[in-house]
Amino acid sequence: MNDALVSINGNGVQTLEILALLTVITLLPSILIMMTSFTRIIIVLSLLRNALGLQQTPPNTVLIGIALFLTLFIMSPVITDINENAYQPYKNEEITQQQALEKASVPIKEFMLKQTKVESLEVYLDFAKMDKPKNLEEIPIHIIIPAFMTSELSRAFVMGFLLFIPFLLIDIIVSSTLMSMGMIMLPPVMISLPFKILLFVVINGWELLFTTLVSSFNM
Repeated sequence: MNDALVSINGNGVQTLEILALLTVITLLPSILIMMTSFTRIIIVLSLLRNALGLQQTPPNTVLIGIALFLTLFIMSPVITDINENAYQPYKNEEITQQQALEKASVPIKEFMLKQTKVESLEVYLDFAKMDKPKNLEEIPIHIIIPAFMTSELSRAFVMGFLLFIPFLLIDIIVSSTLMSMGMIMLPPVMISLPFKILLFVVINGWELLFTTLVSSFNM
């Protein structure tokens, strides 16, 4: 039995294609988080805010916006590849939907595998009871995604730890100075916070952080 068609702008569209499109739109936030650079960026930005001792500055909406646009910048080669080799041929009816999905998955898998630690990949291959393939492109995407997420979380927390060190030193110095002066009742945070902000501004911290984040995906 043929699939039912729905008329859109005078063109017949299969209902299955509409359902697939709605499913992709629904899962788009999860896809963005799980399969792109978004996770590492948002975690590092959040840890930086905690290292500075700021509670809601920058606010969450600003951090998410920064992470989103940095993600679009980092993922632009992958998006271009998908558009040229998968979407445009499918739009021009040169390939089928299944072929378009297969072609679209190639650059995404290459990006994730490039950022995935071998140890993490081997762990999930063992969980799935699969032998390590000779060609990494043969690894199913449902194994690559959790391995990629594990690697991203690990790298994000390492970067966050390194960000904490200089600000932690400032907190220690300020606390020691206040105690030596007998100013025990004065909260050290009130004194250290301006110095941490000043340090971050003097070293052009935002540009340095963004440059480091972008370059970390090109290694």
